Amino acid sequence: MHTLLMLLQAPAGDAVKMALNSNALLGAGIGMGLALIGAGIGIGRIGGQAVEAIARQPEASADIRGAMILTAALIEGATLAALVFALLFKLIK
Repeated sequence: MHTLLMLLQAPAGDAVKMALNSNALLGAGIGMGLALIGAGIGIGRIGGQAVEAIARQPEASADIRGAMILTAALIEGATLAALVFALLFKLIK
């Protein structure tokens, strides 16, 4: 509601710029939130499944742990790339 009032009070040229900036901020916020939620869910599932697998086969714990760390690192990298892209889309006006 506050944004709508600001748009109505601003001159026409400023209103368009403010609307684009608001949409960019909203899109960047949603993108970053979804990236972080997805990474949290993914890493949580990896950890849980790895602990379950180690409990079933303790002799394979080194292999399971290595695969878990590699997969978690890949998810972290994808999340970081998503965050960077969301911030870049916010900065491009």
